[in-house]
Amino acid sequence: MNLQADYEGKRRSPEEIAAQVDNGWVCCTDIGAVIPPALLDALGRRAANGEVRDVTLHTMLDLQPFGALQEKAAAGITPVSWFSGGGLRTAVQAGRGDIMPCYYRDMPSLFRDYVEVDAFFAMVPPMDDHGWFSTGLSGSNSRELIQKAKRIYLQVNPNMPRALSAPMVHISQVTAWCEAATPLPELPPAPIDQVSQSIAGLIAGEIPDGATIQLGIGAIPEAVGLALKNKRDLGIHTELFTDSMVELIQCGAVTNDKKTLHRGKTVATLAFGSRRMYRYIHDNPAFLLLPVDQVNEPGIIAQLPNFMSVNSALEVDFFGQVCAESLGVRHISGSGGQADYVRGAVMSRGGKSFIAFPSTTKGGTVSRIVAALTPGAIVTTSKNDVDYIVTEYGLAKLRGKTVSQRTRALISIAHPKFRDELIYQAKKQNLLV
Repeated sequence: MNLQADYEGKRRSPEEIAAQVDNGWVCCTDIGAVIPPALLDALGRRAANGEVRDVTLHTMLDLQPFGALQEKAAAGITPVSWFSGGGLRTAVQAGRGDIMPCYYRDMPSLFRDYVEVDAFFAMVPPMDDHGWFSTGLSGSNSRELIQKAKRIYLQVNPNMPRALSAPMVHISQVTAWCEAATPLPELPPAPIDQVSQSIAGLIAGEIPDGATIQLGIGAIPEAVGLALKNKRDLGIHTELFTDSMVELIQCGAVTNDKKTLHRGKTVATLAFGSRRMYRYIHDNPAFLLLPVDQVNEPGIIAQLPNFMSVNSALEVDFFGQVCAESLGVRHISGSGGQADYVRGAVMSRGGKSFIAFPSTTKGGTVSRIVAALTPGAIVTTSKNDVDYIVTEYGLAKLRGKTVSQRTRALISIAHPKFRDELIYQAKKQNLLV
């Protein structure tokens, strides 16, 4: 095969690729920074102009605006959120988008067994000398989508780093591609306030040298990363690779030498952050970007001793039920991988799971620790899986505790101005035995 001839023969513009999408197609992307903006903008324009209808777009964690998610495209495209960023959240809340309930670890099998994939869209780095494209910043679901899709359309972007271990697609598998050097979405540094620092200090005090860590996204996980700089021989096995992890690697706190799986390697299934972090990933043999059904599988996580998981929540009730994806019935995000890592961490020998958040919200007027979840709130982590809850007022160990013991522990880490009311509600529910 003449690779270059095949490559050039499949070159199209974004508009020409979008024109190939037919009525009724089911289209899919993977997650985050690999969603191809040039292709989805062109598809959105077709839908807005009434040129295509009844298209379903399965996608997740949109990090920037895309034409296919805009209201003007709604007559032709129905987005399905597997985990929402801003555009998907707006579409779902407006009643023009649907939701796929799932754990992140189960997404590849759900695509394989339940979703017809007429077209897979991805943003990738340039082709290598052997005709292969890396899926760039996402291991995630790409392997399964490449295998399942009837057609594969790529946006080749020279700004996209090449992760050496990511799923690969060969030019012979590609239906068409376009070149568009769109800027990669970047995550600005999270502002770390005193509350985040206090929470991070409490968590860091529970993490021993030699532990393997998973951190979520936001001010508290970033603060935890900074608070771990004095640790030794940490390992990383995480859903999301972030800038704080680059800091830990480069300062020497992370060596990955104590891991029992992928020793010496940092493991993730997606990455989102700064250009500095993207440069770190590019062609780095010490960084493994693997499919999510490997990275987020609780049985695999459990094989790593002293596994420490840090995630967040919107509210937690006296039973220990954690809501991290809705405000009552109002859709915010999705289950993601929180339950994957909570279960994996508590199964790990010496492992711990931390659900961490400020004690209040809405300018201190609402307690995040509540007697009962807001009606309609979705339980992301069940009362049977939860381990530690952390606020700026302390740590509450819930695993192995009765509901009465949990209630007392949670009230003790609630904001002081809400404790009397919480005690009243607990007595009213006959929970303080």
